Amino acid sequence: MDKTKNEIITFKADSSLLEAMKGISNRSEFIRNAILSSLDGVCPLCKGTGILTPYQKSHLDKFLNDHSFEECEKCNELHLICSNRRKEAVGKREHTTDKKTLGDPHICSSGDKG
Repeated sequence: MDKTKNEIITFKADSSLLEAMKGISNRSEFIRNAILSSLDGVCPLCKGTGILTPYQKSHLDKFLNDHSFEECEKCNELHLICSNRRKEAVGKREHTTDKKTLGDPHICSSGDKG
């Protein structure tokens, strides 16, 4: 039996949010899932703040010496490209949205196998 104690978190919602949530049978579960989904996509550097510390910015600048941002031709989203892998993978790029392969350290976000 799980003995961890659940905490209650409350927040204010304006009338438009309340109206949008009408009809959702289990609002707590919906909100939990929405929060967990949002946290899954948080920037690993700024942790969702949108601001880098001077040290984080310095590390990012060094990283970007060998990496760049490019727009995917299929989904138009920005993704990182490793300059070294670009040379190896010219003509081999495939678009992927499979979370298992996106997390694979041997595959760039555009599907490049390095």
